[in-house]
Amino acid sequence: MTQSLRNAAGSLLVVGIEGPALTAMERAWLKLLRPAGIILFRRNIEDTKQTRALLAESTQFCAAHCTRFVDVEGGTVDRLRDALAPIPPVEAVAQAMKLNGPTLGAKTKTRQGWGNGLGGSAIPGPQVRGTRGTLPSLMDGRSAIAREHGGLIARAVKAFGFNSPLAPVLDLGLPASEKVLASRCAGATAGEVVAYSREFLAGLAAQGVAGCGKHFPGLGGGTLDSHLETPKIRRTWQKLWREDLEPYRALRNELPMVMVSHAAYPLTKEKRRPASVSSFWVGEVLRKRIGYRGIILSDDLEMGGVANFMPMGDAAVEAVRVGSDLLLICHHPEPILNVYEALIDEGERSTAFGRLLQARARESQRKRAKTFRAGMPAALSKREFEALRARILRFGEKVAAAAAQSR
Repeated sequence: MTQSLRNAAGSLLVVGIEGPALTAMERAWLKLLRPAGIILFRRNIEDTKQTRALLAESTQFCAAHCTRFVDVEGGTVDRLRDALAPIPPVEAVAQAMKLNGPTLGAKTKTRQGWGNGLGGSAIPGPQVRGTRGTLPSLMDGRSAIAREHGGLIARAVKAFGFNSPLAPVLDLGLPASEKVLASRCAGATAGEVVAYSREFLAGLAAQGVAGCGKHFPGLGGGTLDSHLETPKIRRTWQKLWREDLEPYRALRNELPMVMVSHAAYPLTKEKRRPASVSSFWVGEVLRKRIGYRGIILSDDLEMGGVANFMPMGDAAVEAVRVGSDLLLICHHPEPILNVYEALIDEGERSTAFGRLLQARARESQRKRAKTFRAGMPAALSKREFEALRARILRFGEKVAAAAAQSR
């Protein structure tokens, strides 16, 4: 029983490592945990060869169909910018969608859908669900730039060996969160966010890369950074359902993953509790009311947004209990091991939780097998890598030109 609990606990964790190469200590605890996957940051990334070697070595200790995550949204959140090229921020791309028509690279309409904006063949356009008629038509050439944004990010992360960029951001770009979210949002309305994100996700999917909508249920009304504190977002349930949650409702069948935030919502059912450890937000709203069936992952459990509310081990137990399939712990080995032991201890103390932990591990494995291809994508040649860099730079110039046009 204890060994099966250990296997289950490890297989729910996505973990960070400290530098550009594994240490002997990291090899030891990775072998012990057999985690669900790895997440890398700038501190881990020097170039494609080094990064791919690091991922190859670290994921040999992971569970099957493991995650290889990196944050690449474009703009300020782009862990590959120094090793490849800066990718334009979401806000600028979404603004370019509004300002420009087919001159921004739209493909010719076909019976099957739109081309992927990257020179590939046409792929089926995703169906529109749950919207209120505020979105531009999918046959509008302006959407091609968002699909190109997704396609280029997909190609970038694949070049380094990753299988998800942990994007797009589905938060509304409201005045309250402007200083916190800055240029990470596609617009202030659900319609703008869905219009951008649907095409961005199609661009990722065309390259076999999994998107992740974040930060459920929405940080648009927050004034605090959840890395440091717990944002208390004072938006009513009616407003949240109608506006902040609309992107998740509209895109529920197109999102391989959803990341749950550590924000609290005082005007809703669980007033003080961060969403990541809330049965109301994860179980009742995301799973039941919205009907989401993909992978649910917690935001980093080392963040102050949840760590200031309860001990990290307790937060991990609660996140599993309310319905998370994966738990992110991004930085230090001590909290990773503490969370691992906390899950096992609770499973040994409570037979009911032990059964839940093992069931959650089986479900996580099933969903990962469906979402992530086995093995790492092929490496690019030097010529292919430079061509990708050039395409990203040209795309940046195109977006910048659109921004200049709006002034």
